[in-house]
Parts: sequence; C-alpha cells; structure tokens
Amino acid sequence: MEPLYGPVRNYAWGSRSAIAELQGRPVPSDEPEAELWLGAHPGAPATVDRDGGRVTLTDLLLAEPGHWLGEQLVGRFGIRLPFLLKVLAADAPLSLQAHPDAEQARAGHAADSDRPHAERNYVDPHHKPELLVALESMEALCGFRDPRRSAEVLAAFGVPALEPVLAALRAGPAGLRDAVRLLLSWPAAERAGLVRAVASAPVAGPDAELARELAAGYPADPGVLVALLLNRVRLARGEAIWMPAGNLHAYLRGTGVEIMAASDNVLRGGLTPKRVDVDELLRVLRFEVLHDPVVRSRPVAPGVVCWPVPVDDFALHRVTVDADRPEVALSLPGPRVVLCCTGAVTVDDGAGAVALVPGHAAVGAAAGGTLRVTGAGEAYVATCG
Repeated sequence: MEPLYGPVRNYAWGSRSAIAELQGRPVPSDEPEAELWLGAHPGAPATVDRDGGRVTLTDLLLAEPGHWLGEQLVGRFGIRLPFLLKVLAADAPLSLQAHPDAEQARAGHAADSDRPHAERNYVDPHHKPELLVALESMEALCGFRDPRRSAEVLAAFGVPALEPVLAALRAGPAGLRDAVRLLLSWPAAERAGLVRAVASAPVAGPDAELARELAAGYPADPGVLVALLLNRVRLARGEAIWMPAGNLHAYLRGTGVEIMAASDNVLRGGLTPKRVDVDELLRVLRFEVLHDPVVRSRPVAPGVVCWPVPVDDFALHRVTVDADRPEVALSLPGPRVVLCCTGAVTVDDGAGAVALVPGHAAVGAAAGGTLRVTGAGEAYVATCG
C-alpha cells in the first residue's frame, strides 16, 4: 500500500465544511467542496509519490498494467481502473440525472463521435452504476414512486394546467413515460408560470416544501415537478442507495462515500443550467416503480460489512477495528483503494504499510497480498467485484 492523494472538485452545490472537516483542514473552505475523487478517472486522477514528486495513478496503470491491475482485470476491462471511489458532500441539490447501461453507453458513444463536444451525451463508452453510503444523515431522490401517489401529490397543488400529467400518472406505471415527457417538454415560455403556480400553492407537507426549495433555485425548470415523482429517501449513517442504469435520481443534501463504475456519462433531467436532452433521457430511463431504494449493509466477516450490488466493476466494504478487534484481514481481488473515515488505521498488503487518518487514502496494486487493517477506526475498501 502507498498514500493516495485525491483531488477535490469544487462544484457550486458542494459543502464548505464537510470534506474539510473530514480531512482536518480549516473550515469554511475557500470554495464549495463537492467531491473528493480517489481513482484513476482521466477527469481528475489521484496521485502517488514518485521520485520526489507525484504522478497520476492513471500513468502508473498504463506503465505497469500487469502489476497494478493484474492480467485478469486487464482482460475484462482493459488498462483502466474500472471503479471510482468518492466522498460526496452536498449542501444544495444536484441535478436530476440518470446513467446508461453498458450497451447504451457503447452505442451512444459511437454515435456521438462526430458531434461537437458540447452536444455529446456520451463522453466515454462505459456504464455508470453507483452506490452511495451515508456518512451522516443524508437526503436524496431515488427512483420513481407509485405514480398514483404522485398524482395525489400534484393534484393537491390545484394547478389546472397539470391535468394531462395527472391523467397519465393515474394510469399507473404505464403512464409514467408520458407524465415525464409532458413535464420535460413543457413550452419554454410557460415553465416559469407553472413552477410558480406549484411553489406558491397554499399546500403544506414535505412534498410542498421540496417543491418550494427546488423552485427557489430553479424557478423556470420543470425538473422541479419531475422531482415530485421520485422517492424521497432519508438515509441513516451506514445505509445506502443503489442507482442502476436508467434510475432517475438526485442527491439533496448530506455527505456520503460513493463508489461507481469509472464513467462520466450523465443524462440530465432538470435542476441544472446544463444541457437536457429530453429524447435521449426518455430512451434511457426505466419507467418502473422502485418500492424500496435503501440498501442495508450485510456482514461478511467480524468487523466487515458490504453492500451487495449486481455489477462486477466494483465492490465496497467497510472495516471497523477497535480495542476488542484491533486487526482485520481481507482477501480481496485486484487493486484496492482504502479511505479512512474515523479514528486512525494502518493498512498493509505485504508490499507496504500506510497509516491513515480521516479523509486520507491509500492504494495497493493487484500484486499485493492479503490486506490487513489495524488500529482503532473505520475504513472503506474499494475493489473490483
């Protein structure tokens, strides 16, 4: 193992305290800090120490793919780290978004190759399933709820113009596509009036509060109403949400550890000034009810839990060591990225040991041996599935 230094991404919706506090830096930070990236994604690769300086993990993988990735992983995914580990810290809602499946990503990327960069939906040929584990209480929108319940919510606002949307929703799951299409295709000149009518309606309750909150930031965005079709999820620490391909979702606030397939393919559906391609989003979305978006951890060994996901790009384990269990040994395949979140731990794969404190990470090559975690604290271990 060796220290891994991840870049912090400064997006407007980020927190000025969460990542800085995790890493023990002064608060508030100079800019909103939205994400800490711990991987080899070319958009913001992490770095390691080499010869008195630092080199990107991406360059190391290219120089020594057999050592870092192993022949089996290279055969499956090519010379690339197939996962990206992040700390995500949201003080404001992110955009409504969904991600393509592997086949859609490959075909979309090929079709986009001749388009100007600003008009591309697919910047790489990879899918992007995601798992987010809450480090604290966290709120998100994830997957469609029962459309009949959504019809009741929208009807309570008393906006006559929404009647075609209500009719679609009352048809159940079969009407979800039409409801979303109607909202996202709303005439541009009438969008501000529609959002204002909903946000100003004398309605109480959490859905009305969410509509007003979103409308304050996006007063002419029909995504405000699309958000009301989704499950609002409140995660306790250690609970997770799984976002497979075609799942419409948005984080609202809070801090979590996120692991995903290493892709940047995002199809947006609102709550953003960025481009929204309605037709392509409708093609990718899965119009089905997600009854329970929450994923609970599963114990796999003393001091170790995981959140099972049906992909082989990544797996995430949380290791807890303390006075009663000062060492945990893990036999995990492929390269490993370890992030300390509480306490102080040492990670050792036989090729080197690294002492970690919260917000700091280490990386180990596939050539390393059994991973041993010692000390008193909590660490997340990202590997391939």
